[in-house]
Amino acid sequence: MKRHERAVASAVLGCAFAAALALPASAQQSYPNKPIRLVVGFPPGGPNDLIARVIAPKLGELLKQPIVVENRAGANGAIASEAVVKAPADGYTLNFGSAGTVVLGTAFGQKLSYDPRKDFAPVTLLASNPMLLVARPNLPANNLAELIALAKANPGKLNYASAGAGGITHLAPELMRAMARIEVVHVPYKGGGPAMTDLMAGQVDFYFGGLSTALPHAKAGKLKAFAVTSATRSAAAPDIPTVAEAGGLSGYDTGIWYGVLAPAGTSREIVETLHNAIVATVRAPEVRSKLIEQGADPLELGPEGFAKFIRDEIDKWSRVIKEQNIKVD
Repeated sequence: MKRHERAVASAVLGCAFAAALALPASAQQSYPNKPIRLVVGFPPGGPNDLIARVIAPKLGELLKQPIVVENRAGANGAIASEAVVKAPADGYTLNFGSAGTVVLGTAFGQKLSYDPRKDFAPVTLLASNPMLLVARPNLPANNLAELIALAKANPGKLNYASAGAGGITHLAPELMRAMARIEVVHVPYKGGGPAMTDLMAGQVDFYFGGLSTALPHAKAGKLKAFAVTSATRSAAAPDIPTVAEAGGLSGYDTGIWYGVLAPAGTSREIVETLHNAIVATVRAPEVRSKLIEQGADPLELGPEGFAKFIRDEIDKWSRVIKEQNIKVD
């Protein structure tokens, strides 16, 4: 690109950011005027933390205030969610939420001090990290259709690993099992690392792992990659089909999604300010490329759409949990 073309492109991008952040005069004068806390419900180094730290610098640049990522781990994200729900609804304390922190506790009927459908003001669903269905290298199946056929021919003989009972790596294969009408055995592990190690050693048959962690093992020939769990193919692995495509399971769609939520009662002006800034952040080429490197597909779902998405996710997983009689000790 020539120098004058780069200058024009930079000017256009700058104008787009400015337009995205355009606010009513009252909001422009008052928000934000101090650092914003982005509360993550898991320890540093995990996928939630990594994605939060990908967006924080650019988001802070656009809002002209520091975005401080604060890790408050525990209770599968419930501690962080509770802290945000109880915070002032002024836009300075936000929850970096995901399926585990926002949806699954409610879907399992756990006694929480908050209701994610009522006590949050959803801001933006910004990315989704599809999982990758991978199998042990010596499994006598080379694609998802063959895996389903193998399971039907041997009911109750195949097993799958999860990173822990009640998490998304447990529920995603249960949804597939129900849709494919197969019988397989759940083997829960204490984390994704041990599950992946035993899978590569041939101790379990298949696993729904995070795309960014499972894909390198598949590319190295240590695992067989069958399908991604999203509704459409992932930008990080465009050659791998979806579960719906590979297994004939129309409508199958799940993943590890990420979004920003404010406390209920946060003003519409502030929610719109945050939403516009996050959308501009996700559109920034350097942020978008980093998200894809982490196996996450960028999204731009707004407040109303995100609120409906949360309700639909709770309904979906509540139904799966009830129909499949899934228990968590």
